[in-house]
Amino acid sequence: MGRTNPTYRDALRAIEERWAEFRRALRRRDQPRFDRLFEYAREHADASGLLNHQNPLLPALLSIDLEQEARLDDHEERLEELEQRLSETGGEQQQSPAEGTTGGVE
Repeated sequence: MGRTNPTYRDALRAIEERWAEFRRALRRRDQPRFDRLFEYAREHADASGLLNHQNPLLPALLSIDLEQEARLDDHEERLEELEQRLSETGGEQQQSPAEGTTGGVE
């Protein structure tokens, strides 16, 4: 006996197919970004399937938001590291000209 309800992954695939014309109308540079959004949704398909929401687009959108939030966190961490490195090297560069002076009065 078969299932009466499609799986969440089937529903997500159907959503992606409904948006296919929109994807084709996008500029070429945006098409991979569009595809990436559905990759994010597929990464959380197990949790979304457990939710069994009436509208499968809502868990997909939340999954996309989760992945983008994770990317923002990663970028913020990298930015903090780079800023810290910059301040450390900037502090060294500010001290080195002072070290080169003789300290005498002219």
